[in-house]
Formats: sequence, structure tokens, C-alpha cells
Amino acid sequence: MEIRITQTTTPSELPPEDKLGFGKVFTDHMFLMDYEEGKGWHDARIEPFGRITLHPASTVLHYGAEIFEGLKAYRRKDGGVQLFRPMENIRRMNNSAERMSLPQIDEGDMLQILETFVRLEERFVPKSFGTSLYLRPFTFGNDETLGVHAVKRATFMLIASPSGSYYAEGINPVKIMIESEDVRTVRGGTGYAKCGGNYAASTRAGERAAKKGYSQVLWLDGVERKYIEEVGAMNVMFKIDGEIVTPALTGSILPGITRKSCIEVLKSLGYAVSERLLSVDELLTAMKAGKLEEAWGCGTAAVVSPIGKLAYGDDEYEIGGGKIGPLTQKLYDILTGIQWGEVEDTFGWIHKL
Repeated sequence: MEIRITQTTTPSELPPEDKLGFGKVFTDHMFLMDYEEGKGWHDARIEPFGRITLHPASTVLHYGAEIFEGLKAYRRKDGGVQLFRPMENIRRMNNSAERMSLPQIDEGDMLQILETFVRLEERFVPKSFGTSLYLRPFTFGNDETLGVHAVKRATFMLIASPSGSYYAEGINPVKIMIESEDVRTVRGGTGYAKCGGNYAASTRAGERAAKKGYSQVLWLDGVERKYIEEVGAMNVMFKIDGEIVTPALTGSILPGITRKSCIEVLKSLGYAVSERLLSVDELLTAMKAGKLEEAWGCGTAAVVSPIGKLAYGDDEYEIGGGKIGPLTQKLYDILTGIQWGEVEDTFGWIHKL
């Protein structure tokens, strides 16, 4: 693939690494590529970061024809830069595209785009442990018509944001509320796709939980309203009486790359991992009996996020004394160690630039 590059004439100053936050600062450039039915993807280019223009009837504005991904570039101690399992993100994005009737992108082309863009923006990859350059590729339909149909025109973009450590003050277990009113998705819907509508649909419950002092919600399935699915924008795992349990991928749950990585690490440590249906009643019974030893969310942003308290209705339960569990800590140490190049990658996950 030929990528035309137009570099900015006004490079920005690097932001202080202790004040990065998440998604607040962006690099100097953005990648764009256009799609047209019958012509395919064309005009791959990198331009100075800036605003884009959309026709008021663009498909994405009216019918939510949009997908995205999230992955990170990490700085090693030797100064090099690496990606964590980028092919998993590429394949998941194409799966999302298929579900949302958006055009897919050749895997080799997508990897070239990521490599070219990160090399151009390499100075923005922060050096402090726990920091990273967050990469956000996304595709949206921009047919200039109000008719509802499969997308015939689309744009793919890639932007990047240097991000601070998710746990700047240490890993503190979060308080989670089991949601019993709203549902995120249903089987047969778009739950396994990474599309904006799934996140918009989760906002109302998240706001209700926040007003009650909880960080996120734990979703139940949308059909029987009894099986555990995801926690906030992450997958979830439990250690129940020695058994590691994570909800099975039934089509309404995002197939998380960190989830997949956690499972592979756990199995390498000798743990049996059960991917199965887990009812809220089974979880409550385990909590009341003191058999819920650890619980954690897992996703790109936090890697793992320990759950210290879980609420359902008027009842609140403390997990593991409200502290991070030893297995959760071990998972975090192994995964982050591999991502930042401080632990040997025996799984073949790292893609060095």
C-alpha cells in the first residue's frame, strides 16, 4: 500500500508525562483512507491532525454506521517501541465491520498503516512505566443520503493520544453495581462488535451507578436477565472457590483481547479457566458463602481492574477484604511486564517496530 505523508509544519511540544490523563492530548498527525463501492479503499494518506468535514446526511450521523478499536504502543527501557497483539485488534475490527456492513481492510494493509503511523509519531510514545501511546483506528459510513442501506462510501481514520498510567496512585479496587434495569446488548445483536452504539446504550446505567458511588455497572444478559456478561467497558473474571470463571462468548459480549490474554496466562500458570454461563444467583450465593475469592475486570485501558465491592439491589458485598487479590496482582504484573518489555514474552504477543 502506498501511503502519502504530509507532515505538519508546526510540531507541538510534548506534554508532561505526569499530566497526560487519557484521550485529552493528540499527536501531530492523523491517517485517513477512503472507500467507494466498486473502487475499494484508496487515497491512503497521513495529514496534520485537524478537523474533518462531513455532509449533513452522512450515514454515520443518522444510523450509527461506525466501528472502532483501541490498542497501545509501548516504550521499552532500551528506547524501542512495540505493539501488543495488533493482529488481534485488526481481526476484531474486521469482524465488527462485517457485523455493521462496513468495508473490511486487508490485514497486511492495516498492519502497515499502524507501523507507518506509529513510526511517524514515535516521539509521542511516553517513557514512564504505565504510560503508552493509545491508538484509535475507526471506520464510519459517509454516504450522502438519508436512505437506509448497506454503506457504499466510508472513511477509515487513525488517531493517537499519549496516555498516562491508568493507576497513577496505585491499583485501588473499584465498586461495581449489578445493573437490573437496562441491558447493553442481546444475542443476535451487536454485542460482539466494537461499535459506538453499544457504548452509548450503556451510558444511562453508568450515570445511575455513579450517582450511587459506584465506578461501573456489571451487565446481565438481555434475554433472561440473569447471566453475568461484562463490567462497564471491560470483560470480567471471578475466582470462585478456586475456579476461574469468565462469561462465555455467546455473541452479546465483546471478545476482549486482554480477556483472551488473561486466559492464556492463567492456563500457563496451571489454572483451569471455565468459560461458561454464570448466573447472578450463583454469584450471590458464592459471595454470601465467602467463596468469591477475587474478581476483576480486564481490558486495554486498565489491563486488569480489581473489584473490591459488588452491589445488587440494596445489598453490598465486599470481595477479598476490599483489596486486590494475589492472582489479580500476578496477572497485572505479567501482562504489563510483557507489554512494556520487562517480562519475557513467551507467548509471541509482542510486535516490535
